[in-house]
Amino acid sequence: MARCGQCGRDSHLIARALGFCADCIQRHSNRTRPEIESVHRAVRAQFKLPQPPLRNPQGLACRLCLNECQIAPGRTGACGLHGNYAGHAAGVNARWGQASYYFDPLPTNCVADWVCAATGEGYPEFSYSPDQEYGYYNLAVFYHGCTFNCLFCQNWQSRALAFNQEHLSSSDLAGAANEHTACICFFGGDPTPQLAHSFRTAVEARARRRGRILRICWETNGSMHPALLEGMANLALQSGGTIKFDLKAWNNELHQALCGAPNGRTLENFRILARRARERPRLPLLVAGTLLVPGYVDETEVESLARFIAGLNPDIPYALLAFHPHFYLSDLPRTSRQHAERCLEAAKNAGLTNVRLGNLHLLSEAY
Repeated sequence: MARCGQCGRDSHLIARALGFCADCIQRHSNRTRPEIESVHRAVRAQFKLPQPPLRNPQGLACRLCLNECQIAPGRTGACGLHGNYAGHAAGVNARWGQASYYFDPLPTNCVADWVCAATGEGYPEFSYSPDQEYGYYNLAVFYHGCTFNCLFCQNWQSRALAFNQEHLSSSDLAGAANEHTACICFFGGDPTPQLAHSFRTAVEARARRRGRILRICWETNGSMHPALLEGMANLALQSGGTIKFDLKAWNNELHQALCGAPNGRTLENFRILARRARERPRLPLLVAGTLLVPGYVDETEVESLARFIAGLNPDIPYALLAFHPHFYLSDLPRTSRQHAERCLEAAKNAGLTNVRLGNLHLLSEAY
């Protein structure tokens, strides 16, 4: 149990790392934001990551994500992946990436697993089976590094891997997709800083497997430059793939507290992709997911996010995911079944037609 540094309330739903309840974060940001920003600086320092904003007047401009760094000579951007070497870009690029991969048997526990082509919905154009694609695999590509600084990160080890000097070539990664590979999913960390690498990999892999089904998917926080969405949407639409956006919070103060970044870019990119999704109405291009963080992401947050989604298209699938204590929010409880059911009802009442609870095995029976 922790005490809110603003209102003094004691609760097991207040994370010690944040030091404030959700209500005070949203209502008293002048008081809470400076202390929460210091928490995020400490987390980044632990992994030797630069502290945004990086705005060196003589720096090399990087516009790949919402951080829009101007990187000083000899330094890296906020993600730790893109650098400035004598005025030239250094680090990851279209040919060489910081990533690892593995084969995940289908059907898998993907955020979109109940609506994607692997369920048979895409058969025969985008799926090998009219039912579940048993016997096939997803080539799961885990990109190191991220553009956010989420205190509940489930893959926090990727921060340290951003400085790994071993690179994976797009050609080798494309070659890993064999005759039993039905889809490639780029996730992480986050794929945003390495989208060029994922594009090159996807195009080559599909060229090598020409005439066969090979879906291209991404799971992302949605912080990329909007111009990059065009390439993502085109590849996903053509191949039968899905783009999964993590909508972490609606209230911007809460989003910055949890993720160390604002949510405006993510919401705007989601709006752009929702328009492209109309091009393939039968098989969803776009899926949203929200982690139900106890004490912070409640039914009010979910209802606001769901109203935003429904205003774009009420049929966009929305996954509500149970939270497991992790990283800097390890003192919070798991999502309770009551919490999840309240959020599910709120999302439906907001007008969405296809909402699902995920990670059911993590739900607790406690209130």
